[in-house]
Amino acid sequence: MRRLRPGALVLAGLLCAAAAAAAGPPPRSYPHSAVLDGAAAYRLRWGRRGSSLAFRLEVRTRGYVGFGLSASGGMASADIVVGGVERGQPYLQDYFTDENRVLKKDPQQDYHLEYAMENSTHTILAFSRELHTCDTNDKSITESTVRVIWAYHHKDMGEAGQNYHGSNRGTKSLRLLNPEKEEVLSASLPYFDLTNKDVPVPDKDTTYWCQMFKIPVQHEKHHVTKVEPLIQKGHENLVHHILLYQCSSNLNDSVLDYGHECYHPNMPDSFLTCETVIFAWAIGGEGFTYPPHVGLSIGTAADPQFVLMEVHYDNPSYTEGLIDNSGLRLIYTPVLRKYDAGVIEAGLWVSLFHNIPPGMPEFVSEGHCTLECLEEALGAERPAGIHVFAVLLHAHLAGRAIRMRHFHNGEEQKLLAYDDEFDFNFQEFQYLREERTILPGDNLITECHYSTVDRIRMTWGGLSTRNEMCLSYLLYYPRINLTRCASIPDIMEQLQFIGVKEIYRPVRTWPFIIKSPKQYKNLSFMDAMNKFKWSRSEGLSYNELVLKLPVNVRCSKTDNAEWSIQGMTALPPEIERPYKTEPVICSSSSCLHCSLFLTLLFVVCVTASTIGNIGPFV
Repeated sequence: MRRLRPGALVLAGLLCAAAAAAAGPPPRSYPHSAVLDGAAAYRLRWGRRGSSLAFRLEVRTRGYVGFGLSASGGMASADIVVGGVERGQPYLQDYFTDENRVLKKDPQQDYHLEYAMENSTHTILAFSRELHTCDTNDKSITESTVRVIWAYHHKDMGEAGQNYHGSNRGTKSLRLLNPEKEEVLSASLPYFDLTNKDVPVPDKDTTYWCQMFKIPVQHEKHHVTKVEPLIQKGHENLVHHILLYQCSSNLNDSVLDYGHECYHPNMPDSFLTCETVIFAWAIGGEGFTYPPHVGLSIGTAADPQFVLMEVHYDNPSYTEGLIDNSGLRLIYTPVLRKYDAGVIEAGLWVSLFHNIPPGMPEFVSEGHCTLECLEEALGAERPAGIHVFAVLLHAHLAGRAIRMRHFHNGEEQKLLAYDDEFDFNFQEFQYLREERTILPGDNLITECHYSTVDRIRMTWGGLSTRNEMCLSYLLYYPRINLTRCASIPDIMEQLQFIGVKEIYRPVRTWPFIIKSPKQYKNLSFMDAMNKFKWSRSEGLSYNELVLKLPVNVRCSKTDNAEWSIQGMTALPPEIERPYKTEPVICSSSSCLHCSLFLTLLFVVCVTASTIGNIGPFV
């Protein structure tokens, strides 16, 4: 490697001193990190700095390093930056690709190099970019899921040109705008594990497995401060989600003897007492740390003594002989927090009343946590409201975007949570940047956007990954007696849309059977909906109808109890569709040119100080 001459080093040092005096030391904090590849050769660190995002790449190569943002997770229409250190000189170029994956240099260079070095094994690059540039070739960085793409080559860009990187590439979904969360946990805190024991996973598409556990902490209040997934190695794509339910306190230890398939006609009656979700984890998510002032209460008579762990196994390839031992780890402390956390499941009640026509590039479903339910539950228990601090948005394979809309006295507030680039394989709790207060008189709408362009039959609400859901799990405090706040739309008007006139009554089967007209006679409503000739225009008209239908209110307490509003019919509120997104204030690259000289001086400084010291990478 070429070394800088002593005179150049002196000059670089003087320039660096001048730059430091003018700009101060560059920020170097990267609170978030992720290993992007299976071999741990490519690590990304990042952190927000005002209206920009700072990145640091640590890659096991002495060639070029590529990093990008992509809507699909592929190379087509991607926002890419490529950099490295070639013969002692750092370089960084802003590129983009067209729909044919052709790499082109971006006329507006919006990625700004802050630091570059190369040692005997690794290349390290630090750079920054505005969240929203004025460049149509750049991808805005929001609180939605971002599909990060990465690549590297053993040669630098000048030597390799645009040589293909081979297998040294990949994609990973992340949330780049995660709020900073303080890790205040002690490594010595006690914990207990709730894990399945050698569960035989059937060779079928979808299995929900349920197992009862007894909370080992009793007779004295403690707070769970963190929950971590314990996914068996190699089963990362098999275990789709895990829900933890509180069960009746009247059970005894006999329910702990064995697990059973959930929602099965022969499942134990004790499972039916487990209605209140106390924690949720979904595929791709990491551990969840509660805020310093909130914890999940255990150990008192009002807390869960028996819990049901529901594991959703997704086995689309029908693999035989799978044995699983996955579960959750709960870390707890005797040092109590100020508030007890609760969970509310909101959205669409999972049922066949939720359905999506085939061939639709976009279809919108809405689940209502109604004003009536919140008015009764909050008015009776917490008139001053509850405070939401995290949200898990949940859908299945057809899901493309999810938003949780919040209304107070009929006026729409800022979105409570959203993910406009939903990834089925990456679902985790989003920490809210600011806690949101929910009051009596509010209502919440979980709005799910789906695409069924690749399907020829109806998509139904249901438990299978090939079925759909539209749910939000709200983590909040202080805990109240409300576990589910959801809705289902009226089914008869859905049937009338396709021409159904009469069904057999009394209803003796589910799905129920149609009596007339003749073309649907003796068909179930599922068969009739599939028989209907759906076009995109019919699908759009159907979507408009469904969004206006009366909804059946689901408003549940713990222990299978219900608020009086449960089962009542309500009209959905008049809301603006589609949701008007907040205007984005972008920052042109030209705004940053004033600081480019200082950035270049800093690069020279770092290069001069590190280029001669090629030590081991840490």
